[in-house]
Amino acid sequence: MTFTAKVPSYADNQDLVTRLGKPALLAEPTHELVERGAEAVAYLCTACSFVDGVTGERSLREAMTEHGARQALTTSGAAIDALRAVGASRVAVVHPYQEPVDRLLSDYLTASGFDVVALTPLGLDTVEDVHEVAEQDVLDTVLAGDHPEADALFISCTALPTYDALPRLEQRLGKPVISANQATAWALLEAVGERAHGPGQSLLDGARTDHPRD
Repeated sequence: MTFTAKVPSYADNQDLVTRLGKPALLAEPTHELVERGAEAVAYLCTACSFVDGVTGERSLREAMTEHGARQALTTSGAAIDALRAVGASRVAVVHPYQEPVDRLLSDYLTASGFDVVALTPLGLDTVEDVHEVAEQDVLDTVLAGDHPEADALFISCTALPTYDALPRLEQRLGKPVISANQATAWALLEAVGERAHGPGQSLLDGARTDHPRD
């Protein structure tokens, strides 16, 4: 069974990732989920969990644990584990962010041990526009944003429609394609001893699970 709890949202991209990246903000929603019986809790926002780097992502997980979560994870942390699970080292990235959030994403991936060989924006004018992005827009941007040296591609942002497109993209590109929502669902299921299934997705079709992270 899946439970959800919301944190507040803010108007602009920079404000969103700085304010929602604070561990103290997770106390109330974590308590709510734990009281409803959640065995694992995930902070489902990519940018908000990479904005303060590797240390900030760890602090978010620690805050959820301190407030009762037996298993705690974030979307950006799950993405790191997913990329490691498919054996990636050089990564192309597609994202909806404006500056400087795009650079923070690249810095986070680099600090986590990946070589970011391409960083391609969706070209949105405001953060609100992400909710209007169509699946075809994501497909087109991913195909254009791939890089021949990349051994995997990461689609950042949990608001983008990606799941149904992943098998088609992997078939076209011939490499693993990891999305934020896919990685989070995979990591949550792993945390409670279950396995995610999805045809045509490298992450769900026998990816390695030996990806320890503090």
